[in-house]
Amino acid sequence: MKAIICKNMKKPGDDSVSVVMERLRAAGIEAEFRDGVSAGCDLVITIGGDGTILHHGKAAARLGLPLLGINTGRLGFMTTLELDELDKLELLGGGQWRTCSRMMLDVIIGGNTFLALNDVVFLKCLNSKLPEFKVFAGDNIISEIRADGLIISTPTGSTAYALSAGGPIIEPWLDCMELSPLCAHSLFGRPMILSSENPLTVSFDGSAEAHRVYASVDGEQGPEFTAGEKAVIRKSALRLNLIDLGGNSFHGAVNKKLMKPLK
Repeated sequence: MKAIICKNMKKPGDDSVSVVMERLRAAGIEAEFRDGVSAGCDLVITIGGDGTILHHGKAAARLGLPLLGINTGRLGFMTTLELDELDKLELLGGGQWRTCSRMMLDVIIGGNTFLALNDVVFLKCLNSKLPEFKVFAGDNIISEIRADGLIISTPTGSTAYALSAGGPIIEPWLDCMELSPLCAHSLFGRPMILSSENPLTVSFDGSAEAHRVYASVDGEQGPEFTAGEKAVIRKSALRLNLIDLGGNSFHGAVNKKLMKPLK
C-alpha cells in the first residue's frame, strides 16, 4: 500500500510530515510527500484542517482515492485523527478501517462546472442593492426571497457556513441539500432540507448596474453571477471517501468541538 501526504503549506516549521511518514512506514505503508494529489497511490493523507481537505479532496474524488485527514487546525470536522492519535495509523496497515462516502455538488454557472464538497454561496457585493433570489427544485419554485445571499450546502457543509447562518447539523453520510438564506428581509426566511434527486436552479431579478452577486464555491471566489442568469446545482456523480479509523468520528467531533466551549 502506498500513501501520499499533502500538508497545509501555510503552517510551516513543524515536523508533522516526518512523524506521520515514520508511523506509516512502521505500519508497512509506503509514504511520499507531495504538494498535490496525483495518481500512483492507494490513499491520500492530509495534514491540516478542513480547508486542507477541501483543497485536496476534489482531486482525490476525481481519482477515486480515499482520504484521511490529520487535524492541525482548530475544528477539523472532516479530519479523522488529532496529532496525539497517530498511533492509530497502524490500523491502516492491518486494513482495519472503513470509509464514509460524502456527497458532492456540481455547480454549473455560465457554462462552467465547479465541484463543491461543502457549499456554494451566492452573495451580493457590499454596495449592491438587495437582490431577489428565486430557487426552483426541478420545475417547482420553492423560494422567492430578498436576501444578502443564499447558501446551498451538502450535509458535509452543514457544519460550515450554513451552521453560522442558523442551519441544522446534518449527518454527513446522508444525501440531501440544505438551502439557507443569508440575512433575509423576511420573517419567514428559514433553512430548508431538500432532496438531492432534484437539481436546484437559482436566479435573481435586478439590473446589472444596481445588483451585483458573486458565487463562491467551497470558500473560493467564483464567477460573477448576473441578473437573469441561471445557476444549476445538482448532486455530483463524484463522491469523496473519507477514511474513518475507530468508528464514527463525526459525532465525537460535534460533541467535543461544538457542544463544549472552544479553548
